[in-house]
Amino acid sequence: MNITILDDYHDTIRTLPCFAKLAGHNVTIWNDHTKDVDKLAERLKDTEALVLIRERTPIRAPLIKQLKKLKVVSQRSVYPHIDLDALTQQGIILSSSQHPGRPSYGTAELTWGLVLASLRQIPKQMAALRAGKWQVDVGYGIRGKTLGIYGYGRIGSVVAGFGKAFGMKVLVWARESSLATARADGYSAAGSKEQFFEEADVISLHMRLVDATRGIVTAADLARMKPSALIVNTSRAGLIAPGALVAALKAGRPGMAAVDVYEEEPLIDTTHPLLNMDNVVCTPHIGYVGRDEFEIQFTDIFDQILAYAAGKPINVINPEVLEAKK
Repeated sequence: MNITILDDYHDTIRTLPCFAKLAGHNVTIWNDHTKDVDKLAERLKDTEALVLIRERTPIRAPLIKQLKKLKVVSQRSVYPHIDLDALTQQGIILSSSQHPGRPSYGTAELTWGLVLASLRQIPKQMAALRAGKWQVDVGYGIRGKTLGIYGYGRIGSVVAGFGKAFGMKVLVWARESSLATARADGYSAAGSKEQFFEEADVISLHMRLVDATRGIVTAADLARMKPSALIVNTSRAGLIAPGALVAALKAGRPGMAAVDVYEEEPLIDTTHPLLNMDNVVCTPHIGYVGRDEFEIQFTDIFDQILAYAAGKPINVINPEVLEAKK
């Protein structure tokens, strides 16, 4: 089978133990990134199985219609970047493990790393030391402070546990069912969204980006935060209203931000405001990018391809394709 893997930026996939699962297949790996439909169509013209690394490349109808040999798209997690209807119309299977019950520990760990890096000013102090300066500012501790978890799901609950372990008070704001779970886990639920933003010293966002959550964090929410507070976003940029975060940081409420996600990715514009603010720590969407996490993810992804090749597709998102082929 002709298998293509897109967007393996650092040429890591072939070094994973699970890559051996694809032995005997013709595998092409692209390390650069393009959204150009014609260029992608040329690259994928002989592809039968397409491997996607999360949401790095949109797979929409104009591209799908040109991929005459494509039989299966294999990936992991959510798929807002894929035109599922167009795949189905072309008779192409989407296999995507939703990994029920297992958090992305990598994302939770990065979130906590960003909390510590921001409050203790680690990047700023390191840059100063390299420039021949010593102790250029004073950071903040976290023990006894309030950690606000916005969205209490698989990742948010893990981050809440980290906060508890570090001696923080944990305050949760989420939909009612999630608030009930948080209370059962021993955490406090905010009485209102306004209270949540006013009281938290650190707020971490942990929601999927869907129509109901797009722009759910407003300029008014951010304006309620303390001048000493930090907001962390390792989920999706679209959770915050467009332009609201930069404006809020310039106004001083909150005083700091840590960001791993952006409206346009990959972000290569060095003039982007967030990259040029001293009170912001930025990383290039690496929450899920770790060797341990990759091994777990690509084991699932490659198993889906092998299942398809064996005539028994698994984790099929559009089963109507299978019905049509009977």
